[in-house]
Amino acid sequence: MATYVLGDIQGCYREFRSLLDAVGFNREQDKLWFVGDLINRGPNNIDTLRFVMDLPDSVVVLGNHDLHFLAIARGHARPKGKDSITDLLAAPDLADLCNWLRQQPLMHIDHSRKTVMVHAGLPPCWDTPTCRARAREVEAILQGNDPDTFFAEMYGNEPATWSDSLTGNDRLRLITNYFTRLRFCKPDGTLELDSKETEAPAGGYLPWYDLPRPDDYTIVFGHWAAIQGITGNPRAISVDTGCVWGRQLTALRLDDGRKFSVDSETVVQG
Repeated sequence: MATYVLGDIQGCYREFRSLLDAVGFNREQDKLWFVGDLINRGPNNIDTLRFVMDLPDSVVVLGNHDLHFLAIARGHARPKGKDSITDLLAAPDLADLCNWLRQQPLMHIDHSRKTVMVHAGLPPCWDTPTCRARAREVEAILQGNDPDTFFAEMYGNEPATWSDSLTGNDRLRLITNYFTRLRFCKPDGTLELDSKETEAPAGGYLPWYDLPRPDDYTIVFGHWAAIQGITGNPRAISVDTGCVWGRQLTALRLDDGRKFSVDSETVVQG
């Protein structure tokens, strides 16, 4: 029995199935974790999502593309130029797909391994229990009966700095940005969300994983294809190696830390 953490699939279903073959995935014995962004930008979102939904005991955390799809499906956003979710929006079981997706968490903790899985990262200003509590605030809204106000106000880069006094959608937006969009920040958690490559912006910002954290949990994440899976920090393990951008799809075997990759057959232009 093995546990594999898979990087951002983003609808690259063919590569996803090839990677499962490459690691010798046994559906009855092995377990899969997914760092989010299951869908969007790639060519086959619907088969990807349905396959993951049908897996026994899979663990999924939500990414920014998953949330973006939900906001579109519920009428609070429009598809952008490189979005590729037409197959999902036309699906006869769209409501079921959306309901399953919004029941997934923002963060998963395996205390026995002292390992956290999240889409983008964790802010250095919160320890792991605080991160779990903050994630549950957003999850309660997503999984509740009326997530529409949240989706209508989800987009935006402000506020950029955490305060315990934050309330309402400002609070929920910043929590969501930490878990699903974080790349660069300051030690106090102040976000910079415009930079997507590898060079830190001026003003005291660093990659979040280069800043000291208040505990020693290992964090497995995706989201940041530009770093090509390399952090230089053994407690921050990236599994997004840019499959949708023509590079590779990667899985991490948690049991021994070995990574496996297959080459991409998909290239999104722009």
